[in-house]
Amino acid sequence: MKKLQALNKRTAPKSVMPEKIIQFGEGNFLRAFVDWIVWKMNQKTDFNGSVVVVQPLAGGMVDWLNGQDCLYHVNLQGKENGQPVNTLERIDVISRALNPYSQNQAFMALAEQPEMRFIISNTTEAGIAFDDSCKFTDAPASSYPGKLVQLLFHRYKFFDGDPSKGMILMPCELIFLNGHHLKECIYQYIELWKEDMGADYEGFKAWFTDHCFVCATLVDRIVPGFPRDTINEIQQKVCYKDNLVVKAESFHLWVIEKAENMTVEQMKEEFPADKAGLHVLITDNEKPYHERKVTLLNGPHTVLSPVTYLSGVNIVRDACEHPVLGKYIHKVQFEELMQTLNLPMDELQQFASDVLERFENPFVDHQVTSIMLNSFPKYETRDLPGVKVYLERKGELPQGLVFGLAAIITYYKGGVREDGAEIKPNDDAKIIEKLQELWATGDTQKVAEGVLAFDYIWHEDLNKTVPGLAELVKKDLDLIQEKGMLEAVKTIL
Repeated sequence: MKKLQALNKRTAPKSVMPEKIIQFGEGNFLRAFVDWIVWKMNQKTDFNGSVVVVQPLAGGMVDWLNGQDCLYHVNLQGKENGQPVNTLERIDVISRALNPYSQNQAFMALAEQPEMRFIISNTTEAGIAFDDSCKFTDAPASSYPGKLVQLLFHRYKFFDGDPSKGMILMPCELIFLNGHHLKECIYQYIELWKEDMGADYEGFKAWFTDHCFVCATLVDRIVPGFPRDTINEIQQKVCYKDNLVVKAESFHLWVIEKAENMTVEQMKEEFPADKAGLHVLITDNEKPYHERKVTLLNGPHTVLSPVTYLSGVNIVRDACEHPVLGKYIHKVQFEELMQTLNLPMDELQQFASDVLERFENPFVDHQVTSIMLNSFPKYETRDLPGVKVYLERKGELPQGLVFGLAAIITYYKGGVREDGAEIKPNDDAKIIEKLQELWATGDTQKVAEGVLAFDYIWHEDLNKTVPGLAELVKKDLDLIQEKGMLEAVKTIL
């Protein structure tokens, strides 16, 4: 066993660069995604910028970060071009970390730094919200958008409305059109605090509108976080007692929709991630990429899980490598879901292939049961749109996706698998109760029609809106009951 050193700037080299980014959030995701991307940009382009981390809540881990001088390692694991990837990189891009609740003066002083240009956040989906109990005089406001308005107003005042001192905001919260929601909240706070701002209200509002740029973004990287099971081995490898190691998959994608008041080229100039060879796509419309992710990443997950589990396989990777289940996943992904999207086919092919490599990650045992929580609502948002578009474009229903729905319905019947394992559906009580009631009839026609008519799930009657669906679901239910899941899958391949 090697003797481990403490990890700090005295024991490890640390770059010193101008502070250009204020980051709200100190958690695993931002450190393994955004900060890793900025670190790569610094290595490969002339970006030359560091990050100041701001803790969004009163309780957090900035003390831990500062205790290591904001140095930590990222352990990327996955599969790329058919080969396993397992790397360890020391990230030194965070200059310091602040708690605005105990260091409010230092927090507000960030607004006075001329080179500050970006604000990035991941405050969870609940973080982008308007709370009218926040006061302009709070130090700081409790909500994230409230803190943001306090900071931006101070910057506006300090630089006397200088147009060049506007900020570029890139929220990473997992909300579709997150930038649009954040912008709306900011305007709500500006109106709420109108009287507090006094004579500066109009000028500040105009400065924010014209010279600050709020982007919507889509982030994609699975970040399991601290590698408890391998931390001793990792620390021995790096020779440091790093208590902030973050494990993440090797795949990464960041789609940034440029703000309304800027061009794609301006944004690329400001944030040159593409020049660093990173999968950071700056576009004028995030929506197709959001649909691509939901459809080609989340969509297959939702249907492969019940089919896989009821076939006696428990891990996503094992399903992808299975001689029958692998073909089923490929069919759903490439022959069905991909045909319903509107991006260039070569882009879709590449993304779908990347998704399958992610499913086959040799370092992650992804249990299919963990995906099956709330299967019906997931199917409604991730797969049903594809069923409808496929029918519209091809004139027939997609067999794999419909079979996946029949598998979900079968899973909610409960009972035991062929290997004797007990099937325990976990969902909304209303859905569980409805499925039990339908299966109790013993009539698969009634089961199929009853599920498709259940407004609580679909907000419509699919018997009426998707012609032929009930008949095909009934046929699949009968096949599964008669042959068992694995043999039934073979009939549609």
